[in-house]
Amino acid sequence: MHVPPPVPGLRPSALSRGLTALTGVLALLCGVLLVTAGPVQAAPAAWIPKPAPMTTPWTDQVPVDNPLPEYPRPQLTRPDWANLNGIWDFAVTSADAGRPASFTEQIRVPFVAESALSGIQRKITQNDKLWYKRTFTVPAGWSGRRVQLNFGASDWRTTVWVNGVQAGAVHSGGYDSFGYDITPLLNGGTNTVVVSVFDPTQTGGQAVGKQRINDVTPHSGGGIFYTAASGIWQTVWLEPTAAAHITRLDSVPDLANNTLKVTVRGDGVSGQTARVTVSSGGTTVSTATGTVGSTVTVSVPDPHLWTPDDPFLYDLRADLLDGGTVVDSVGGYAGMRSISVASVNGVLRPVLNGKFVFQTGTLDQGYWPDGIYTAPTDAALKYDLQRHKDLGFNMVRKHIKVEPQRWFYWADRLGLLVWQDMPAMDTGKSPDSAARTQWEAEYDRIIDQHRSSPALVMWVDQNEGWGQYDQARIASHVKAYDPSRLVDNMSGVNCCGAVDGGNGDVVDDHMYVGPGTTRPSATRAAVLGEFGGLGYKVAGHEWYPGGGFSYEDQATTARLNDRFVGLIDAIRQVRLPAGLSASVYTEITDVENEANGLMTYDRQVTKVDAARVKAANQALIDASRTPPTPVTLPTGQYRSLRVTTSGYTNRYLRHQDGAAFTEVVDANSTALLKNDATWKIVPGLADSSCYSFESRNYPGQYLRHREFRVYKEAGDGDLYKADATWCAAAGSGGVRLSSYNYPGQYLRHINSEVWLATPGGAHDWDNPASFTADTVWAVEGAWAP
Repeated sequence: MHVPPPVPGLRPSALSRGLTALTGVLALLCGVLLVTAGPVQAAPAAWIPKPAPMTTPWTDQVPVDNPLPEYPRPQLTRPDWANLNGIWDFAVTSADAGRPASFTEQIRVPFVAESALSGIQRKITQNDKLWYKRTFTVPAGWSGRRVQLNFGASDWRTTVWVNGVQAGAVHSGGYDSFGYDITPLLNGGTNTVVVSVFDPTQTGGQAVGKQRINDVTPHSGGGIFYTAASGIWQTVWLEPTAAAHITRLDSVPDLANNTLKVTVRGDGVSGQTARVTVSSGGTTVSTATGTVGSTVTVSVPDPHLWTPDDPFLYDLRADLLDGGTVVDSVGGYAGMRSISVASVNGVLRPVLNGKFVFQTGTLDQGYWPDGIYTAPTDAALKYDLQRHKDLGFNMVRKHIKVEPQRWFYWADRLGLLVWQDMPAMDTGKSPDSAARTQWEAEYDRIIDQHRSSPALVMWVDQNEGWGQYDQARIASHVKAYDPSRLVDNMSGVNCCGAVDGGNGDVVDDHMYVGPGTTRPSATRAAVLGEFGGLGYKVAGHEWYPGGGFSYEDQATTARLNDRFVGLIDAIRQVRLPAGLSASVYTEITDVENEANGLMTYDRQVTKVDAARVKAANQALIDASRTPPTPVTLPTGQYRSLRVTTSGYTNRYLRHQDGAAFTEVVDANSTALLKNDATWKIVPGLADSSCYSFESRNYPGQYLRHREFRVYKEAGDGDLYKADATWCAAAGSGGVRLSSYNYPGQYLRHINSEVWLATPGGAHDWDNPASFTADTVWAVEGAWAP
């Protein structure tokens, strides 16, 4: 069994030293980084989990009393803490009701009320308010220190009372962490905390992502939207601090100067100074001291750079000094890397540490059939990221959801570039001023809480026009607020009524199945924010059997593999040379009734051949590091296209009665046949960087595809021009000609006919036998000059 390495800077808890030897052994076997016995109550005997619609490998591994026992904040660690996850008393009232007189149910925190793992598994609507209650005692060893009550996240409007007194302000936001200093509210003995949460989901104006109020048990429909997730959904914990204490570490690497710029932020600070130490393997690299709230510049000579291939992390320690006395100390980590956009061989591309590497990733929705918004265990949270690495991806787009900080820790440690979406508001609505103010404030808090993650390289502001407004202003604000990362003002600018703000670092298209024709501009790199959506349903592993859908169903796993690899190869051979710099495949797992996943929703089955997928991704990444010389054809000249398939090399592409065929042509052939087999190569009608092929004996008529069959035809209009444009890619012994408007499909001969054929496609003309050879053509001297 693989046990994950410890979080840098994390030390055993004073509370955990009180655990029995048996508990410690079990913790090690589970790969737990930190377990605290703390003040967690035993579960009421009445509580039992509900049966999950699908079970993941971790469904039955969730402890009743201590779920998700790992320290939840790896970028700001302290030795003493107490986990409040576990069984809480629970009640649901009407949305406008006050505290209920009794709490008649129990819920397992931090799983949402809609989930099986919570033990509730019930639809929550805008007419409901959720209520949680539990007791705790503060360990005697915390005497003299302030006590902080922390929430990883709770969706959406959360109010907290301790011993009947409200703790601070109401928190509005579903994706950011928050907390309260509850010291004045404690009674010295058994304390009671009560939490209320109101979550209107899509009926409100807040960020909701893919959540919709639906039945919580499997059902037909739902489309690309999924079950809502209401209430507490990340870890709740207590932590003792000094009166003056550190609240955040913001670290920004500066490779140009071999330094790490760290801002130590604090609360209750009055005259204290901050000391930051960078170390590696227990050896101090450098130390610097500065003012709390200002940048402390720490030297990192000859830095070991963070990359997906080598995700090296330095350890951080920040001390708060009152004179020469340390009054607070926290641990963390940092990665030395840079991300920017630069011209690479005349093409604008994103560069990591000054070098272009193609970013190939998947769309990751972050949903679970047992926990919905919350992964059942830390091992499960890590699993999806590890599978990205196993499949050869170097990037993940976290789609309109923000994960717990431990998810970012695993991305940082495993080496997976992250595009982080800001969760969208509901579709088809123009948000009012209050919704806009809330959404932007929450976005800023999310940026603050994750700005030190080296894996996170791009913020994605909005998606396909959902709740869109002020795109350019928001992108400019995000870039100014976090200049250390790229910004995507709108993912899917070509889709669904989206409006491009015109700024940011990338132009981002969506294309199903794709891969489309996204091109860079003079100011932005080209990325493919979504493509693919190849579907395959695995019997026994469907959320709602028979109800799944995809963007293109595949009949067999063999066809799924061929089709997927064909798409990645098309990106490598055609779109990468044309300026595409990144692509996001839909998607890593099935989600409810979406069957587009490379894995099933329950994570029990990987549908694709992992070795083939990894090899295709690696070939794409390698090609970006050593770009091939672009394939060029002689424009303005007549040429003939010869078949290169063994046994057919005396055949040439010709037109006959308007359709394209291959036929044997030699010196004794008729003049008509030689004319029919001769084409003038001209700049592409739809794109001058590609090519069009004009008939020798019918000037003005071009080789074009129409309903997959290839013809020699005249025409006009954008569709005709696109159908008559072909992009050249290298092939063994010749060139491959990819459709301009369908880049994953190629000019192919089969049974003497010429078709637009798809690798892994379902048609007869897509037959995999000799597919690659049949799509390679030798460009030779013209039979009729």
